[in-house]
Amino acid sequence: MVASPGSALDAIDPSDPYQRETQTFPRLGADLVARIAAYGVTETVPSGQYLYRRGDRAADFFLILEGEAEVFDEGPSRERRVFATHGNGQFTGETNFLNGRESLVSTLTCRDTRLVRISRPQFRRLMAAEPDIAEIVMRAFILRRVGFIRHGHGGVTLLGPSHCADTLRLQRFMTRNGYPHRVIATDLDPEAPDTMRRLRVGEGDLPAVVVPGPVVLRNPAIYDLADRLGLTEPIDEARVYDVAVVGAGPAGLAAAVYAASEGLETIVIEQEAPGGQAGTSSRIENYLGFPTGISGQALAGRAQTQAQKFGAHLAISRAVASVECDGRPYRLALEDGRTVRAAAIVIATGARYRKLDLPDYDRFEGQGIYYAATGMEAQLCERQPVAIVGGGNSAGQAAMFLSRSASHVHILVRGAGLAATMSDYLVQRITTSPQVTVHPFTEVSGLDGDGFLHGLTWRDRRTGATERHAIGGLFVMIGAVPNTDWLSGCLPLDAAGFVVTGHDGAGQALASPFATTTPGIYAVGDVRSGSVKRVASGVGEGSVVVQAIHRFLHPGVA
Repeated sequence: MVASPGSALDAIDPSDPYQRETQTFPRLGADLVARIAAYGVTETVPSGQYLYRRGDRAADFFLILEGEAEVFDEGPSRERRVFATHGNGQFTGETNFLNGRESLVSTLTCRDTRLVRISRPQFRRLMAAEPDIAEIVMRAFILRRVGFIRHGHGGVTLLGPSHCADTLRLQRFMTRNGYPHRVIATDLDPEAPDTMRRLRVGEGDLPAVVVPGPVVLRNPAIYDLADRLGLTEPIDEARVYDVAVVGAGPAGLAAAVYAASEGLETIVIEQEAPGGQAGTSSRIENYLGFPTGISGQALAGRAQTQAQKFGAHLAISRAVASVECDGRPYRLALEDGRTVRAAAIVIATGARYRKLDLPDYDRFEGQGIYYAATGMEAQLCERQPVAIVGGGNSAGQAAMFLSRSASHVHILVRGAGLAATMSDYLVQRITTSPQVTVHPFTEVSGLDGDGFLHGLTWRDRRTGATERHAIGGLFVMIGAVPNTDWLSGCLPLDAAGFVVTGHDGAGQALASPFATTTPGIYAVGDVRSGSVKRVASGVGEGSVVVQAIHRFLHPGVA
């Protein structure tokens, strides 16, 4: 790989994937080249010909034998910005090659080039049959996408006020889906007025997403943005999948990885982005195998890539409206009018955030009230006091993360303290941190602000005494309500709305602890009645349920 002159790559930064050339842009030896070539067709491509262009879906995989190919994206005026060059022994592609999403960049031969072209079916054969090669390719694909995000290659520009709920909505969607983007805060960035004037964007158009062309999307709905960015994969309505996983949280992604790796035709349907509630966690420190912790988004991103490596299809930004469970194959009706048919269904829709019952609450959502503590929210609350409502692990993780940037963190809990609801390692950190104060027997009683939340009033539940405090953000982490409305009476639910599994109405045990009373439909993770609300348990349930699906689909096989 050769960096373009004058680019940000000129400065040496060990954390930049583009600087890790041997991993991000590996040059393969003769033995590996020969093994890869056996899966494709060797041909010579003249200089100046595209191997694939931005917006193409299902591009072929190319291995350069002799010659060069430039990788570039397009600026606002469609000018070419070359940021990498593949030479002998190097290959094209990044994580979008694993799915049906649109390519983010273009690749063009810059002289006559002899190469190996490998179709997608053959590429999947290669990845399955050659694990050492697959490891090299997967690592390169992931690091290239990280580089795209870091440098904004192949991305879009988001224009909008920094504290606007819709700006955060669009930014959060692109961030959680790993889509490269640059943010211009129209109330803070000095270049914003010129950019808006050049693009003919008025205050009433904000927030706006600018894609190459330039094309301006004015405050788009998430569904429209996902379609325009090519994040949605085409759905074949005539196809019957072995299993449809509804929800891409830890449990759903685990089910997808294990189902696809064992040869089941698998589709995952997710309303917003992989990871579920866990995907918004700043750091998960008690997940097995990650002694230094891992962010929920990073964990979800790895699981998503892993599922796609084994051939799972991901339908992102697709919500299920209802399910027809009185016939087989089962039919899932999506909100966009399309349908997905599957022989078995795994319900992994998790739960949605529970809200406080306060006047003006809806007005401040996304404008001072948040349900996740990620880098975006931390930046908005930098050097300001913040308050967290809740006493679970998510609240504790958020408190420690925010304590690095906020001037002070207040944790408000209705009970006597944290010990009964939070892991001990987090309780110890919180109680010894001078940046965090726990307020027991306390609840929020009032919200203050104009267009943005600036203050809280909280009340001592024992004495009734109230206090008002200026804050930069309120983080509400008080549990969740199960996402089961779409089941339309298809399955029995408990009193709280969670899916009942493992037994029938008479108390008779079913074939699997994750089975419902409807054969071939299972529930895993937070949406399941009686489940342990932890990432690790959700992953365990998602992996174990695949065995029951196999028995259902192939009853005669031991």
